[in-house]
Amino acid sequence: MEEVIIIVNADIKEGGKISPAAPVTEKMVTALIRGMGNVGVGERKKITKPAKVKVVGAADLWAGKIQIENKENNLICPLTIKLPDWIEFGAKTIYQKCDEIEKRRSWVEQKLDYKTSIGDSWLGDMWLPVVLTAKGPLYGEVIGEGALPNCYRQPIDLTDDVRQRLYYLAYNLLQELEALPAVYLLQFSLVEKEIVFDRLWPFPASPALASINIQQPDLFTCHWYCLTNQPILDLIIR
Repeated sequence: MEEVIIIVNADIKEGGKISPAAPVTEKMVTALIRGMGNVGVGERKKITKPAKVKVVGAADLWAGKIQIENKENNLICPLTIKLPDWIEFGAKTIYQKCDEIEKRRSWVEQKLDYKTSIGDSWLGDMWLPVVLTAKGPLYGEVIGEGALPNCYRQPIDLTDDVRQRLYYLAYNLLQELEALPAVYLLQFSLVEKEIVFDRLWPFPASPALASINIQQPDLFTCHWYCLTNQPILDLIIR
């Protein structure tokens, strides 16, 4: 692999530095790049690190200030869901479908009979990580929102019946989307014990930062393993 192009929702300064105004995005990118250097164990094979990692801002792509090409030996890895239509990458259709929030909610209501968020009401404050490998899904421990903005914690303790209904929701939604191997975050809330579906993120969004130093491998490393077809045997909470 020659180059990994990471697309983020932040301003990129001269030299490829992320704007200080986006510290959460910087942490996400740092975690993903760190995951590229992690070496698997057991059956895993070491994947050669990319010769170059390039971070670009989605706003610059929208404005036409920069162009990127999906060359065979490059990997485009968006960490934001809002992307120009002209960008071509393997998961493009999945990103577009996940951004069609009302359509996804309608499908979940009609086909799976779950309640869903309405507009900006009942927005999810919990996230179920799903590590979709080539052999199937691994479900991580639920992440919850803390008292401060962009503050998250893992694990959140849920009853077994709630977990099973979450897994059922996530599995069927990913099947409907014909999802590719990656890390997904299913955003939801609980009204008593009733699940209220909000949306699905097709990459480790900011709540995934809660998994660093808590889950092994963390969700950003898992995302890299999935994108490069490295098997993941288990998810372990330390």
